[in-house]
Amino acid sequence: MIGAIESKPLSRSQCATGLRTATLVLEKWQASNIQICKILRISRSTLLRTRQGNGQLTVRLDSDQMKRISLVLNIHAALRTIFDNPKNLYGFPSLANQNDFFNGRSPLEIMSQGDLISLYETYQRIDALSV
Repeated sequence: MIGAIESKPLSRSQCATGLRTATLVLEKWQASNIQICKILRISRSTLLRTRQGNGQLTVRLDSDQMKRISLVLNIHAALRTIFDNPKNLYGFPSLANQNDFFNGRSPLEIMSQGDLISLYETYQRIDALSV
């Protein structure tokens, strides 16, 4: 492709850093282990290794998993622009939302359906609040 930017694959340690950060954010949002695994599309053993990571964790993640990590981190960034109070910043994803898209469910419930589209649509709705 003309003008396409080729990106070099991330290293295993870069993947691990992203995974560790996204996991910490999800934990602060009060996501259960099952929800974290579904949202990031990782196994329970990968989640456990991430938590035990003593700085030596390396993982190979596919592009879908990296997109999921990116979306979680972007949702967190959007929430940081909306809320100053940590209670709201970390509490919002687990609160029921009456917006048409959420229909009484929490953003965390939508995200943990496990499909990338639900995660992306959740990001879009939250990001729209920050403008």
